[in-house]
Amino acid sequence: MILEPSIDKLQSKINSKYTLVTLAARRARQIQDTNVHQLESHDSATCVGIALEEILAEKLTVDPASEGQED
Repeated sequence: MILEPSIDKLQSKINSKYTLVTLAARRARQIQDTNVHQLESHDSATCVGIALEEILAEKLTVDPASEGQED
């Protein structure tokens, strides 16, 4: 099973794997709760996949000053 989008593509958008996972998990919970996403179309069937696609499409971003810091 190949996961898309790839971690290499995602890390070109967000440098820290920890930040990437945290952002995707939070966004996936929001998508699950509201059933609203920021993409016109998506390939993923899961909320986590849609969140990752949003990151790749630069619909979700992280302030570089806070990247890698825990809330």
